[in-house]
Amino acid sequence: MRILGLDYGDKTVGVAISDPFGWTAQGVTIIRRNNPKEYKQSIGEIRKLVEEYGVEEIVLGYPLNLDGTKSERCEKTEDYRVKLQNRFPQIPVTLWDERLSTVAAHAFLMEGGMDGRERKQVIDQMAAVYILQGYLDYLANQKKQEATDE
Repeated sequence: MRILGLDYGDKTVGVAISDPFGWTAQGVTIIRRNNPKEYKQSIGEIRKLVEEYGVEEIVLGYPLNLDGTKSERCEKTEDYRVKLQNRFPQIPVTLWDERLSTVAAHAFLMEGGMDGRERKQVIDQMAAVYILQGYLDYLANQKKQEATDE
């Protein structure tokens, strides 16, 4: 089962995909958006990835504030979720708390020795990896919990 992870922003959409077993997330691409109100082109590129990888679920980073309240971006993200769900009615689109995913991605890339210009080129893709990996870890823990409860 392949799951697609998205880090949605006004200028870019970072994209990650799970391995077929749902264990690990890998960065795939960054979809550049020319206009914050443009959706058709970015969703068209997501459609190609959905078909290429046989995606069965989409996980969309949900930018809550650190205290768990909704940020200003949450409404835009919810609107994008509706657009994705309308385009892919057979695929669940799950909102996933993305707090600190970009911070973690920055730290990881800095540790790897990337300078600011290089980080800027891949940060949204890495954030999508952190979002998706967090979701995959959650699913794995749920399965372990269910097995323990039996």
